[in-house]
This record gives sequence, structure tokens and C-alpha cells, in this order.
Amino acid sequence: MNNEELKDRMALKELVDRISVLGDRKDFHAQVQLFSENAVSETFGDGKEILKLKGRLEMEKAFDSFLADIDVVYHLNGQHVVSIIGDAAYGTCYCLITLIGNEGGKKIKTTIGAVYQDDYVREGNRWLISRRIGNFEWQEKRQASPTENATNRTLGIKD
Repeated sequence: MNNEELKDRMALKELVDRISVLGDRKDFHAQVQLFSENAVSETFGDGKEILKLKGRLEMEKAFDSFLADIDVVYHLNGQHVVSIIGDAAYGTCYCLITLIGNEGGKKIKTTIGAVYQDDYVREGNRWLISRRIGNFEWQEKRQASPTENATNRTLGIKD
């Protein structure tokens, strides 16, 4: 592995992590700038397509709408394996997603195990995602514990 490939691998990992951080902050306008102009984002749950989006504008609106009632968004990225072929790359990233929001007057914590299959493209001197397929492999929903509620209050999130 040469220095250029190492730089590309680091840049791709940072891209994936930055997308997660911006999602956690609900800064969807900045987040979608890390996708190519006509990128495609597809999400599957239980083997069925639940969402297909094309382009930055459509993605921004959908992400904002989907997470509007969620108080806490937290992505924890794990394994990230990529193959680089010139100005294109392909990768798999495992992610643990935690969402905390209100449902029926109760704080509900949803944890999702996701695997992302990404296609990357280098445009200019930066990597972008041109296609993302998110497979939500499993999901757990439960009432948030008092400790999680106390943490939310510390962070300024209303019960």
C-alpha cells in the first residue's frame, strides 16, 4: 500500500464519519454536500426497500422530516473496508444508530444495527458518496431509562 492509497483510505473513513457526525447534529444541509449532486440513497429494512432518494435536495428534505421528532441521534461507526480503483471506490461500513424521541408521551430509545454499502467518487480533490445502500439489519425499541432521561436533561433536551 503506497502513501496515496493510505491518504485515500483515511479520506474515505473521514467522509463516512463526517456524514454521521453531521447527521447527529441534524445539519442535513452540510451532510448532503458530502454526497454527489445526483447521489442515490436507498434504505432497506427486513429485506424490503423502505426509502429511495435521489439528489441532495430530496435527501435533505427526507432526512429532516424523518428525524424531526427525534431528540437524540447518535451514530457509532465501526468496521470500514474499502476498495479503491482510481477515482472510484467501494466500501462497507457497520454502524450502530441510537435514536431517542417521544412516542405516546414516553421517551423511547431505538437502536439500529446498520450496514452501509457505499459507492464513492472523487470529484476534484475530494471524495463524495455517489450511492449509499443502507441495510437496517436489526432494530430494538424500548422505553429510555431514567439515566438516559437525566442525560438528556443535562444536554438541554426536553422530556
